[in-house]
Amino acid sequence: MADGHLLLAAVVLLPVGALFALSVVGAARWRHATRRLMRRLDAARRPIKPAHFDARELEDLPAPVQRYFRTVLVNGQAMVTSVYLGQQGRIDLGETEPRWKPFTATQRITTQAPGFVWDSSVALLPGLKVRVHDAYLAGSGILRPAALGLFTLGTPPLGDELAEGELMRFLAEAVWYPTALLPSQGVAWTPVDARSARATLIDGGQRVNLLFRFGGDGLIESVRADARGRTEGGKLVPTPWEGRWWNATAYNGMLLPMDAEVSWHLPAGLRAYWRGTVTHLTCEFET
Repeated sequence: MADGHLLLAAVVLLPVGALFALSVVGAARWRHATRRLMRRLDAARRPIKPAHFDARELEDLPAPVQRYFRTVLVNGQAMVTSVYLGQQGRIDLGETEPRWKPFTATQRITTQAPGFVWDSSVALLPGLKVRVHDAYLAGSGILRPAALGLFTLGTPPLGDELAEGELMRFLAEAVWYPTALLPSQGVAWTPVDARSARATLIDGGQRVNLLFRFGGDGLIESVRADARGRTEGGKLVPTPWEGRWWNATAYNGMLLPMDAEVSWHLPAGLRAYWRGTVTHLTCEFET
């Protein structure tokens, strides 16, 4: 990130007029890049079968998983095909010390094939925004932060490790599109104890599994990965990761959480790095 910090310093020193002009150009280019990613996301979509949830497919699942689906879905619920989210919150940009900054974001998800595009704007300094694309598309992961939407910060990680981490994110965030967690949609569940079960998802050459913990109300309380790639100096370092969700709200027959926090389990202790609220949510359903 040293090169990224030098770049940010150079951008901050620009005259106000030049900074404004770059912001306008950068915003236009970023929107164009976002549209390209969305087209790739839509190109990978495929029909969902079955089109509706049948409670009979729950019969062999671990008890806490059965309780979860019976709590958040109704029998006959149409399968979610895509989701559009709006979010706001705070994100920690520091590698060694916390550096919380406000963000807004939109996210588009497709459930078959698994994919998403997260488009975020982080207010780094007055007049200076860092835009971020975080995506999983056709089995590949994308992570690109760019000052003003023009200047890439650091060296974005590439390869299977990034793709694996992004597919983990898709699986963990399925609390917002819970029909994607059903066995008929490709998720295999393994019992752990009375409050926990492990979910496994395979997409092409990627295979991920996460530990889901359920609360007394039947809802998903937390999701944990034994090792997910954490960016350190442009490299991905396998690190225990955890997401928590709460504030469940009824939406089109489903029960979905509106607040979330994600954290790393570091040697020094738990370190949260993202806290957000869903400001709006729209789902499309199989017919």
